[in-house]
Amino acid sequence: MDQMVYVAMTGAREALKAQSVISHNLANISTTGFRALRNTLESAPINGPGLETRVNVTAGANSWDPTAGVAIQTNRNLDVAIQGKGWLAVQGADGEESYTRAGNLRINTVGMLETATGLLVMGNGGPISVPPFQELSIGSDGEISIVPAGQLPNTMAVVNRLKLVGPPAGELVQKEDGTFRLKNGDTAAADPTVKVASGQLESSNVNAAQALVQMIEFSRLYEMQIRAMNTADENSQAAASLMRNG
Repeated sequence: MDQMVYVAMTGAREALKAQSVISHNLANISTTGFRALRNTLESAPINGPGLETRVNVTAGANSWDPTAGVAIQTNRNLDVAIQGKGWLAVQGADGEESYTRAGNLRINTVGMLETATGLLVMGNGGPISVPPFQELSIGSDGEISIVPAGQLPNTMAVVNRLKLVGPPAGELVQKEDGTFRLKNGDTAAADPTVKVASGQLESSNVNAAQALVQMIEFSRLYEMQIRAMNTADENSQAAASLMRNG
């Protein structure tokens, strides 16, 4: 069979994968601190006898868009937005340290500070526990201070400090849950230069208009590859018919 059908098949396959990535981005357009996935394609020439007239398309390495989202004012004391470059350290679902830009925090029923998705927030020495309080504030350096329950308003106590890290984007890989890990499997050291803004959240960096245009483009590309596969099949049948008649 002509190699054309295989070339068209790989094109259709990668177009479907690209649409899946774009759909994932669109589904997370309202997810705090989300980083859009990027779809990359690479050419793969087909080697063999005869002229090299066919080139397959294959998926490139997974990547993501490091562009920061827009800061949204919430005035909620447990909301924090990373200022510039940097990450908030959390404990992943597997117990390993991960990193996120999602600063919509909360305190669970046992007094542990966690993200909106239930990941424990890391501080000095491990996950952060917050005792009963009547007022809480988070400083620009991540320091968590409270007015303990039953104390006077001017009685402030430092509870812990958010672990803020600053590894370059190129050293991170995105996990399925949207958090990040260092590619080498290590944990990043706390970076005192990373700052946060309390009462703010960072929006998703997904560009909805651009994503919709890409979805239409890859949909049309998929249809074109399907037509090419049908054409290859028709050509094969016509060639076989000529051979039989000859």
